[in-house]
Amino acid sequence: MKPTQPRVSPFCAKLRTKKYYLLEGPAYDEDELMDASCDAWCGKTQQRVGPDGKRVDTEDCRSERDCFEKP
Repeated sequence: MKPTQPRVSPFCAKLRTKKYYLLEGPAYDEDELMDASCDAWCGKTQQRVGPDGKRVDTEDCRSERDCFEKP
């Protein structure tokens, strides 16, 4: 039997949403993070733009960004 790899969240560790504060661990999909308001911000900048000046959301705050931090 092949050992399974642990699940890794695709989202930056600094991505924040209202639902983030209700999680008991890292989010693995967008539905776990986003509510109807679709409001997200960076925990590092405390704004809706990240340290790289780009917008913050679940589609963009992933490993491809220079400011990405592993969860």
